[in-house]
Order: sequence, then structure tokens, then C-alpha cells
Amino acid sequence: MNEPGTEGVLLDQQTLRARLDDAPAWLRDHYRTFRESMLGEREGSPFPCYFGVEAERDGDLLYAACGSTTDPGALLRFRDVLLEYLDSYADHADRTPLAAFFSPLAGQTSEADYHERLWHLLEFLHVHDPEPWPEAIPTDPDDPHWEFCFGGEPLFPTSRAPFYDDRMSRYSPVGLEVTFQPRSVFEGITADTEAGQRARDAIRSRMDAYDGVCPHADLGDWGAEGDREWKQYLFREDDAESPDECPLDPTRDHPKASAELLEPGAWRRFADDRADPTEPPATTREVGGD
Repeated sequence: MNEPGTEGVLLDQQTLRARLDDAPAWLRDHYRTFRESMLGEREGSPFPCYFGVEAERDGDLLYAACGSTTDPGALLRFRDVLLEYLDSYADHADRTPLAAFFSPLAGQTSEADYHERLWHLLEFLHVHDPEPWPEAIPTDPDDPHWEFCFGGEPLFPTSRAPFYDDRMSRYSPVGLEVTFQPRSVFEGITADTEAGQRARDAIRSRMDAYDGVCPHADLGDWGAEGDREWKQYLFREDDAESPDECPLDPTRDHPKASAELLEPGAWRRFADDRADPTEPPATTREVGGD
């Protein structure tokens, strides 16, 4: 952890804050607005997720910055960071999410752009996952027990983006922001436990006050009949701009990419090969060798 630089490395809070002066402006703005939302209030109401507030306040969060949502080298480097996080989060604190900040999209953007970039990221991770999909988790996103898996672990990635006008708990003014939490951190506080129900009610009450609008229709609980996990990763605002079905079609086939792309540090081959910075990035399928 804490290799030199800020992009493509796993950072604890102390190290991130110490390196911000030398970080890209977009990352400085990303972290500043993230911290302000976690520790500040909106019209007297604190941020809804008090677990996130507590982790940021106590310095228990881990962070990653990725300079592109499409470049294969940047995404492979982020893949390595996510694997490092999964290897180390349990030793860091009781609950240690990973807050991942992505560079802003160029030009005028729409809600559809952010849905596309999020699912491109998740597909890329799935294709370049060195571990097979866990046997205990179904691959059908329409199953209430489905959830995104990577590195052999079920994960809950929740996203914030610039397109929200009213739902400020999901608003990130700079660009796409994804917080990854392993399913294991929810042990003892799932919706089918008394502690979990109390936490759920408290968070939803705070969300009502913070957002000033009704909880999103897609907000649900993992495993509850009728609820779908994938819909919660990036809440839709406009039905015409959001996917009707889960864009990811997971498979247990493994591996899905060539062996050299599954190795740690595979991102370096793209850094070496991309001598022309104007060359367009390869697609997920091209990088996956399909």
C-alpha cells in the first residue's frame, strides 16, 4: 500500500491528504467535495450513511484514483488496486470501504453516459478478474441473491455522479465516484437482523431529511423478493436515460481474458504500447481477447 503517486495506487487517508498538493486538480476537487459531503450537513441534516461518515471521520477509509473510465491501462491498474484492497481491508478496520474517484468525463454529459461508464467498469473488472465467480452467488442479475463479484468476493458498489439534481446523497459534482464494500462488512447488520433493521431505518430516515425527497423506488435489501441489487449501484433519475435490464451478463466461464492480462502489473504493457497519446483506447472486448 501507499506506493508513490496518487493514481492507480491504494491510499489510506493520511497518505492521500499528504499527496493532494501534487495530485491532479480533479482528484483534489473529488476528495474535497467527498469529505465535505461526508462530514458536513445539508439544511441541518447529516449525510445518510453514518457508517461512511464514521469511516471518513476516523480515518478508516481507503481510496483509489483512476484517470480514465475507458483506457484499458488505467482500468487494469485500478483492477490491481481493487485486488490489493480485498487482500488488506480486513486488517485495516472493522468496516473499511474503498472510495474510488474517477476523472471527469470530457464534454457535455448525460445520465446515460454515467450508467454506461459504470457498467463498462464493472464489465471490465469481470472480464479481467483473476478469480472465478463464487459458486454461492447466482450469475443471473434478476435473482434477488445476485450481486457483483470480483476477486472471489461479493461486493456492493454504490455510485455517485454529477447528474443528480435533488437526490444529493448520490451527487458528486466532479465525476463518477464508486464506493466498494465487501458483503462481509454487512455481517450482523443485514435487513433480516434486529441491528440491521435499526441501521436500515436510521439511514432511510436520514436520507429523507438530507435529500428532501422520497427514498428511491429501487432502494431495497439484498435477498428480498422483488428487490434487485444491480439497480442500486447507480440510481436512475430518468427512465429514458437508464438501463431497463442489467447491462452485465456474468458468466462462470474462467478465465475470460488472456493469461498475461490477468497478471498483476499488466497495465504496464499499455503504458509502453500507447506511444501516441491520441490513439483511441481499446474496448473491453478487445482487451479481453474475445
